[in-house]
Formats: sequence, C-alpha cells, structure tokens
Amino acid sequence: MLILLPPSEGKTPALRGPAVDWTALGFPELNPYRAKVLEALGTVSAHQDALALLGVGASLRDDVERNTRLHAEPAAPAHSIYSGVLYDALGYRTLTPVQRRKADESVLVISALWGALRFGDSVPAYRLSMSTSLPDVGRLAPFWKAQLADTLGAAAQGHLVVDCRSSTYAAAWAPAAEQTVSVNVFTESAGVRKVVSHFAKHTRGELARHLLVRRGKAPATPSDLLKAAREQWEAELVPGTARKPHALNIILPG
Repeated sequence: MLILLPPSEGKTPALRGPAVDWTALGFPELNPYRAKVLEALGTVSAHQDALALLGVGASLRDDVERNTRLHAEPAAPAHSIYSGVLYDALGYRTLTPVQRRKADESVLVISALWGALRFGDSVPAYRLSMSTSLPDVGRLAPFWKAQLADTLGAAAQGHLVVDCRSSTYAAAWAPAAEQTVSVNVFTESAGVRKVVSHFAKHTRGELARHLLVRRGKAPATPSDLLKAAREQWEAELVPGTARKPHALNIILPG
C-alpha cells in the first residue's frame, strides 16, 4: 500500500540541525530536477516582485525570503516539516515505533519543490505551490509529471495506491488507474450530499492514520480499502475504468 499526500501550505521550519543531505533523499534520480527547481525558486524569491510571482501575500514574506537560502537552512523529516489540518489528523508523533516505520515506508508526499518525498526524508521548510510557473522550468505540474512517471510507477508496482491528494498535486503524477483509489469526502443531510474542503483534509488525514494503525494486513485491493474505511465511516466505492481510478467516497453526517 502507498498513501499519496499533498504537502501542507504551511510548514514548520526546523529550528536547528544540518542542511538537506541530497544523497539521503528517497528517489535520488530526481535530484537533478530538484536542484533545477530549487535554483529557479531561489532566483524568483530574490526578485523584488517575488510575492506576486509566487502568488502569496505579504504575511508570507519571511517564508519567501527563506527560499533564497534553502541549501543552508536546517532540514527535518517531512512528517515534521509539513503541518496543518491533514497532518494534524494523521498525528505522526503519536504513532508507535512500528506504526512510524509503516508510515515511513507507505506515505509519499508529492511536492512542488522535491517532486516526491518519503515521510522520513529530511528537507527544509519552503514556500512553493504546484500551480506556480518558474523561469527555465515552466509550470510545475507538467514539469514533474514528465519526471515522476517512471520513478513512482516503479515504486507503486504491486501496491494499492490510496490517493489523498488535492487536484493541484494529483496533476503531477497519475498512477495506474486499476491500482489506484482516490479519496473523496462528502457531507450528507436529508439526502443531500455536498463536497467539503476543510473537513476533507481532516478526514483524509484520519483515513491515513487509520490505515497505519489498524491491525491486520494493509489493504491490497479497492474492496479491501472499502472494508477498512467502513470500520470508521460510512463509505462507498465507485469502480474505476481503464483510465479513471476507483473512488472511495466517505460520507460524513451533515
């Protein structure tokens, strides 16, 4: 089983420690492309119009300034750098050692800067969205799509892929449809179903945690995943097609 997560918009910078060790990152074949994006990000972040170019507000000025020195910034494991609703619900710090090892093996974060990270990969906090276009790189989703196909396709071979990404990050890599289940979250009241956003992030984090802490074998098929989800939620499985992944719909009370 592989669990795909988006990065959080907000990050928790490491206060001390060594800078990123590129040789220790998962998927080292991506390092030349990571370096290209990092260089372009540093150049844009040093520009007088950096905030506008990166599509962020003035409150994030310090984050953008940090982008100019990422080679030297302290690095920490991805599970501690990424923060926010989804990651709080997953609660890595409260997992047992065995569950943490399972998370480090199973969770992949799809990143605008790093392409793909394993949960234990140490990186610095940064500010960059997959929807951004950088000079000499272009729009990041198609840039990474060209690089991730072979690498992540090999990593996913033989695994059920539980896709908890937002659409922005899903655009960077499409796993084989037959082995992939995208996770959707709805509320339902009086027979009316609505898509939710904030609670979707929280519920996807809870689902990821549930899959990491539950007893027994990890789900190997979409129907296995549905059974696991029904241990905690009302859920349904919408079968996929040759080109469209299966969908796990989790329905919350309205």
